[in-house]
Amino acid sequence: MLAEDRASTRCGIRLLRNAPGSATVTMTVTAEMTNGHDITHGGYVFLLADTAFAVAVNGYGRTTVSSGATITYIAPTTVGDELVAEAVERIRYGRSGVYDVTVRRGETVIAEFRGNSRELGPR
Repeated sequence: MLAEDRASTRCGIRLLRNAPGSATVTMTVTAEMTNGHDITHGGYVFLLADTAFAVAVNGYGRTTVSSGATITYIAPTTVGDELVAEAVERIRYGRSGVYDVTVRRGETVIAEFRGNSRELGPR
């Protein structure tokens, strides 16, 4: 699925690990990803977390999309920082699920994301 995700691959997001219900992806912050404060634009951090979430929820072989998500930004990042997002399934019920994604720079947590999923059907 990630190979066909043009938005994520265009930003250089790479898959490190995936299994049904979990995934880890990484991205290096480029100058084009920074805002007027010279820190990483929150939209790119959200994109990274959302990509980990998407890979995790689609690991069961059924087309699954987001039905909503929130993010809390904890620490800023800047050009050259390597960000890693790790998604973990909290619960699946019926065709829905709840997933948490932690985004880190090294050992420092920079954001926490919670996504809700909805299965649409088999691929």
